[in-house]
Order: sequence, then C-alpha cells, then structure tokens
Amino acid sequence: MCGIAGAMSRDGSPVAPDLLARLAAALGHRGPDGQGTHQRDDVGLAHARLAIIDLQGGHQPLFAGDDLALVANGEIYNYRELRAEMPGEPYRTLSDCEPPLYLYRRRGLAFTDALRGMYAIALHDARAGRLVLARDPFGIKPLYYAETDRLFAFASEPAALVAAGIVPPKVAEAPREELLNLQFTTGAATIFPGILRVLPGETLVVERGRIVDRRRLSALPPPRTGPAVRRESVAVQAFDQLFAETVELHQRSDVPYGMFLSGGVDSSAVLAMMARLNPQPVLAFTAGFPETGVPDEREHARAVARAAGAEHVEVAVTEKDFWDHLPAIAACMDDPAADYAVVPTWLLAREARKSVTVILSGEGGDELFGGYGRYRHAMRPWPFAKPMRRKGTFDGLNVLRQPPGAWRDGFARAEAAAAGQKWRTRLQAAQALDIADWLPNDLLTKLDRCLMAHGMEGRVPFLDVALAAFAFPLPDRLKVRRGHGKWLLREWLRRTLPASQPFTPKRGFTVPVGEWIARHGAMLGPMVVAQPGVVELVDPEAGRHLFTSGDKRARFAAWTLLFYALWYRRHVLGRMPEGDVFATLTAAP
Repeated sequence: MCGIAGAMSRDGSPVAPDLLARLAAALGHRGPDGQGTHQRDDVGLAHARLAIIDLQGGHQPLFAGDDLALVANGEIYNYRELRAEMPGEPYRTLSDCEPPLYLYRRRGLAFTDALRGMYAIALHDARAGRLVLARDPFGIKPLYYAETDRLFAFASEPAALVAAGIVPPKVAEAPREELLNLQFTTGAATIFPGILRVLPGETLVVERGRIVDRRRLSALPPPRTGPAVRRESVAVQAFDQLFAETVELHQRSDVPYGMFLSGGVDSSAVLAMMARLNPQPVLAFTAGFPETGVPDEREHARAVARAAGAEHVEVAVTEKDFWDHLPAIAACMDDPAADYAVVPTWLLAREARKSVTVILSGEGGDELFGGYGRYRHAMRPWPFAKPMRRKGTFDGLNVLRQPPGAWRDGFARAEAAAAGQKWRTRLQAAQALDIADWLPNDLLTKLDRCLMAHGMEGRVPFLDVALAAFAFPLPDRLKVRRGHGKWLLREWLRRTLPASQPFTPKRGFTVPVGEWIARHGAMLGPMVVAQPGVVELVDPEAGRHLFTSGDKRARFAAWTLLFYALWYRRHVLGRMPEGDVFATLTAAP
C-alpha cells in the first residue's frame, strides 16, 4: 500500500517538478519507505512507497520498454500466476505491480480484467500520448482527480490535491448534507468542489489533460446463464475452497501480517482460515471499551482466539483515548466519513504497527453474504418493505438552520440503479446498493485512512472478485434463514470454529461516543456550535441541547457535529490538531 499522484498538462508543457514534490510530500505518511517520480513529455507521476513485496527491488515508478511507466497503490494478489501466464516478458523486478504493465501492452484498457487484488493504478503510455487511471472493482484503494484549465491531476487522497494548490479547500453543499445525514458521501463527487472520485472499477483515459474515455468493471457478476449453487452442503464446501484460496492470496507478503478480530462472524471466519493456513499462531488484535455501557467484545474474542490458537492482543479504548486522539483521527479522514468506528480502528492500527505492517480485516462479509438487519427489512413484500437509510441523522431534530433537504438524492439514484437490474432479488438489490457507496465511501475509506495514518496496509479477503462471483448469486435462503443473516457463512464457521458461536445472537458493535460526549456535553456543546463550518449550519440553542440530551439519535447527531467541526478545522481552515479535543476547539481558528 502506497500513495500515488501525478498530473498531465493541457498545453503539452512539462509538469512542474515542484508540483510533483508537493503532491508527494502530502502523501508521505502513506509511503514511509521511499519516494520516486517520473517526468516525460506532458506527464508527471509521483509515488510514496510502503514496501510489502520485493522489498529491495520493488521501487516505483515501474517501466516496460521505453514507453510505459506505472505507479500503483495496493496489491495484485495473483501476480505470480500472471507472471507464469506471460513468461517471455523482460521483468525487471519481483514486484506484484509489474505484471499490469505487460497486461496493458497485450490487452490495452482491458488489462484490469485479469487483476485480482486491490489497486489504484496510474499508467503513462508515452507512445499513445495518454495517461490511464484504474481503480479496483470494490473501490478498496482510493483514487481522486481534479481538472483545471491548466492540467488534469490525481492523487490517492483529496488532501494532496488541496495541499498542492490545485483545488481550494472549500465545501460543497450537497455532499456536506450527505455527510451530516448519511455519515458518508455518495457517487463521484467529494465534499471538495472540483475533486472527484475515480469510481470503483473505473478506468479513465486522459489525453492532453482531458478525459477522453471511460470503462467500468463491475465488482458483481452478471446474471447467471447456468444454475446457481443451491444445495447447502455443496455451497458450504464450495465456500470453503474459495475462501481458502482468497485468504491465501491475501497473505502473500514479504513483511509480517496479522488481523483485526472483533469476535463477530466475519473476523472470526478470517481468523479461522488464517489459522488453518499458517503454521505459526496468527497475531489477532481486538478493541474493547472498559467501564462503559456498551458491549465489550474482548472476552468473546479472547475465547475465539484461544480456540484458533492465535496470539491475542487486546486494546482497551478509553474515554481519555477518545478525547486525546479524536482531532488526529478526524484529520486523517480527508474524505470524511462520520463513522464512530474510526476511533477503535485508528487505535488498533497504532498498536498493531508495533508488530506488523499488514492487517487482514473482515469488511465485506455483510455485503456479500447478506448480514445486515436492514437487508431483512428490504426483503419484505410490499407494503411492508422498508427502504434503507430512509431517515437522516438530523431529520426531525430541528437543529439545522435549513431543514435537511436533498441529502438522500445521491443515495436514491444508487438505489434506483441497484433495483434496475430486474433479475436481482430484493436482497441482492439491497446488497448491491451498499456495495456501490456505503462500502467504498465509508467502511473502506475508514480502513484505508486509519491504517495509512500509521504506515500500515489493510487487506479485505472477502472483497475478492472470485468470491463475489460465488456469493452474490446464491439463493436468498442461503444468506438469510430463520432470522439470521449470513447464514452460509455462519454455518461454515459453526463447522470450522465452533467456539465462535456464530448462531448465538450478538449485540451490535458500538462505540460509546454518545456516553463520553454526554459527560462533558454542557461544556462541549457551546464549543462545537461556535466552530467555523458549524456555526452557519446549526441553531445555537438546539445544537447545544444535543450535547446534553439522553436521546440516542441526539447523541449520534452530537457526535456527527463534533467530528465535522474537527474535520473542518483541519481540511478547510488548514489548522493542524492542537492537543486534545478541548484544546483544539478552543484554539484560534
């Protein structure tokens, strides 16, 4: 995992070296193991490296012939197989990111069809005079771009485009409404006007500083032409084989790796398979919240780790940790997601970095195997079905100066697109909807930024195109049965690691941010509602009341405003965190 950036001028002039230097400097935390640049004709590329595979020889940019140059962020897990399929190519390194150069030479823009991994790739084809950007189908690795009257620029993080002076630090109204009410933003538009996402699975072709072509590779399979797996026993066996394959691929690394264990079904499944595949004990990290009113999963995770023979590291996340580190956590989320799970994720990564460089995590299990309770609501027949995310965070609270309006428009467009595939069941449409936006723009953004803040790589073995091709078309009854989501995954885990108790009802994962905020609400509320970026949005009296309310929705709204206030200070005002939450909020804007 690394950071990439670059630019292509519109008038054919060389890209200024100082622009590349500013982009690379802004991404330095993503690549502590070295930097590299490429400049030729009207294109410049920059790379900040976190060394994972081919530690000595895998420096980037990578080259093929005298016309192709590439920088990449991520991992191509099937690189060994790709090299074996192209044995005659003059490879210069053992890097997993070198085969895409030769795939491009052979297949053109279809080169991504053969890739199995997570990636954001920038490739300069000097002979064709074009720049090619490509992002993996699930959007595991981030990639952003901006077009100005002078150039086309791209980077792994929007903050780099702002820091380089390409785009000013302003806030777009519609994505801001989405963030406040959905906790993430949708589609290509980011919260920064003029900065767009390369969509999951998208390949862009840029010539003379303008996008001239687009191609999209779906994470989900097309309608089946043959019979889907329907028998329970066959499905469990097929999953076992595929999951073993994908976890083995995700363990390919020349540096130490471990995993995040919550004790839930998804992370327990990852641990079970890692334990089978590794001769040494797996290093598993679990977060818990002592002396709070929320469930502490450490005891159960401890039992699961013991049964799997894992080495278990427990991280106690305290109220002091929350106040001390939240400014830095919000600062790392430049593409913001007001998901309170950023807190334990960031703190787990800080601890894990002392031992490992790579972490495997369970994101994607719910989306592929039908785990969320909202899916079961969506499966109900009309008129009993409930649309997902039908109520925004601030709906009915009478806190915002302008009532929430168009916050659901982007989500509704994705909703219509997911349901527009008539062959899909209601469950599959709900899964596809989450895979389109919630997964890449919340869960995967959180994992990427929180780990990269500590120079770590996060891997998600459930989000594998081969596993998705198996899981998504499964009949609904193999996903949801007797009130249990992820039925197939639970059944496999029951057979594989019984101590995980996959059919025992679990209390949902919760971070006690509302509890912590309420203890200091009388002091914190006035600080937050007076902050730049918040003061113009919120009625002061109603906003202050959020921070002392015992209502669950009000407390989540208070968390959202606190996160947004800290984010705004860092990414719009350009102020670095100054101590804990209280010191940061009372510092001069």
